[in-house]
Amino acid sequence: MTLPRTDRGRLLLVLALAAVVTAFTATVPLLRDWFDLRVYYGAVNSWIHHGGRLYDYQVPGTAYGFTYPPFAAVSMLPMALVGLRTAIAGSLLLNLAALAWVLHIITEGAWRRYGWFGCALGACLLALFEPLRDTFSFGQVNLLLLALVLTDAWLLTTGRERWAGVGIGLAAAVKLTPALFIGLLLLAGRRRAAAVATAVTAAATGLAAWVAPDASRFYWTEALWDTNRVGRLDYVSNQSLQGILARLGVADRAVWAAAVLVVLGIWAWRTRRAVAAADWPAAFALTGLTACLVSPITWVHHLVWLLPSFAVLIRAGHPRMAGALYAVLCTSVVWLWFHDASGVDGFLGSNTYTWITLGLLLWLPVGQLRADSPPLRRSTSTTAPAPSATAPEMTPAVGHPDPPSGATATGVARGPGRGLSSSPSSEPTGSTRPAASNPQSSSSRASS
Repeated sequence: MTLPRTDRGRLLLVLALAAVVTAFTATVPLLRDWFDLRVYYGAVNSWIHHGGRLYDYQVPGTAYGFTYPPFAAVSMLPMALVGLRTAIAGSLLLNLAALAWVLHIITEGAWRRYGWFGCALGACLLALFEPLRDTFSFGQVNLLLLALVLTDAWLLTTGRERWAGVGIGLAAAVKLTPALFIGLLLLAGRRRAAAVATAVTAAATGLAAWVAPDASRFYWTEALWDTNRVGRLDYVSNQSLQGILARLGVADRAVWAAAVLVVLGIWAWRTRRAVAAADWPAAFALTGLTACLVSPITWVHHLVWLLPSFAVLIRAGHPRMAGALYAVLCTSVVWLWFHDASGVDGFLGSNTYTWITLGLLLWLPVGQLRADSPPLRRSTSTTAPAPSATAPEMTPAVGHPDPPSGATATGVARGPGRGLSSSPSSEPTGSTRPAASNPQSSSSRASS
């Protein structure tokens, strides 16, 4: 396909694509009505202004409440000072800023090459990506956590190691699953960064315990272990190993634990290969994939953690594969099995996103590294040979992805609550209004 070369032709193409994207998002996914943000906002306001208990709050007309660690609520305290509409606007701006920073990191700044036209095409493609659509319209925090974690990757890749670990530590204090990145730091021999991340997580958790001792006690002794607060494990949006087993009717936790151990073993093996090749992008991408798989609940919007994997694929010379997998994650295909995930088609189709995540964990290329990237493990040599004056100029490896080509212990309950009908028409849509006819627009997945 030949792209237009004139500004007028490019503008017309962008407008046409924007119209298609608008039509798609208006008819297929529908808006989530900021349901998760309403949970955050309501819980914080009930706690601060009305003396309510943080984990007792439920969105009116639903069974869904706050289930993140207490530090998450402490970090959201500014919402108690503003109205809901201001909080929504703030969420949109923060997510946009986080997305821009994430794209800058995973493309290594390559987006600058393409000007307004490339950025506009990229924005249209990003708007179709279901995890991003849900993150924005739920008012979720996934992009912010991804930005924090990738900031540490950027610090380590660029040799700015002094503050490395702070982002991972904060992310792990808000949600538990990013703590797996501390394991990555240990595998890479970056013990100082791992210690910083652990200390930041502990300090943030301690701060929350000081600010909200009763809420902290309740969370760590009761709420954390009550999976019913999070949502129904077999809900089709749960694209994790546990989700597959739940839809198969396998309730034995030992089976899930065994599957998790196998996946963690694969992660450790593949990550060590990335570490040996000094490939930070692949190491962080593999860890994000694994976090999605081993978390008991991985709602579709959590799959923004797959974005770095697409950048790795493109960098390794597989743009068509990246584009094909990305396109599948734009389709909302898993919702075709919203009512019935039985049979072979249900097993394959309702778990489509999990299969993609698992496939990327197994086959994501590693070792495709820029020549100027520092090693993952600290080198034992203190000097390097001077470059030869007659040596030919090195051309940087092709590794900049085209933006247009194109990704927990959980926080707020998602999934039909106890005693609620599984019919999409009887479940909340992110507010107290009746659910839309499209099942994937239902907020029967509680916010997390």
